[in-house]
Amino acid sequence: MDRSSSQASADPAPKSALAAGGRRPYIDRMRISPKYDVAGGVGDLWNELKRPQPYRWPILAASCVVPGLMLYVFASERWYAEPAAPEIVYITTFAPDRSEEEIIASNLENQERKEARQRLEEARIEKRREMYRALGQATGIDTDKMEAEIAEERAREEAEAQARLEEATGGSVDTSDTQ
Repeated sequence: MDRSSSQASADPAPKSALAAGGRRPYIDRMRISPKYDVAGGVGDLWNELKRPQPYRWPILAASCVVPGLMLYVFASERWYAEPAAPEIVYITTFAPDRSEEEIIASNLENQERKEARQRLEEARIEKRREMYRALGQATGIDTDKMEAEIAEERAREEAEAQARLEEATGGSVDTSDTQ
């Protein structure tokens, strides 16, 4: 044996987990692996906690309290972002540079179409009523009496609606031109 090997056997190596290893003991133990193995860090923590030291538990508690308080403060904070302003898209079917006469002519044309649709709807309703009258007369039902009862009921409902409207507005509403 040479002198260096006898000297190494006489001087015991430290038993620390970090001191163990080859050429670069600390770097090899502390490197970050692609799998993020935490066994080395947990082992070091356990070695420090096993050592008899009077302040190990207070230091551990203080080490946990500070980040815990920070997490509590940030987790309990409520902050709501304002909703994004809606993007308004105007859809126009009319030319923006129409003259007053064109607008009036367009309104009159639309009113005529509306009145024509209303006349068609009234004609359909009247045709349906005639069909029901014919059916009622064929089965022996007094359709004139039924129509009178229906007219009375409609008049009563309209009067009640008018009374509610006048009560709600104080009698200041004129509905004579509604039909």
